[in-house]
Amino acid sequence: MGVLYLLGLLIALTGMVVLDRRFRLFFWRDRVRAAVILIVGVAFFLAWDLAGIRLGIFFRGETSFMTGFQVARELPLEEPFFLALLCYLTMNLAAGVPLLVDAAAGRAGLRAPADRAEGRP
Repeated sequence: MGVLYLLGLLIALTGMVVLDRRFRLFFWRDRVRAAVILIVGVAFFLAWDLAGIRLGIFFRGETSFMTGFQVARELPLEEPFFLALLCYLTMNLAAGVPLLVDAAAGRAGLRAPADRAEGRP
């Protein structure tokens, strides 16, 4: 049972990759930019976590679902995977929501003001 949380994170990350691939949201739109954004995001949140640990704000929770391995003091192995999932999800949402809004507007027959001004249907 000590790997269930990590396994869940890996399954969720796989889901993010599948959505990204299917709708060309993040990595399949611009691989280099996506890699930089993901690495910077994970590094930022890891620095945030380490600062919180150093200040005594954050502590590693004990649960039988985690591996028990630590990357650093009070920083479980699963944390970088969680942060990668958080960043990937955020970027998929940032790219996907405008697509959903555009699709919904198209189905509702709504047009942007610029389209109406130029006489586009």
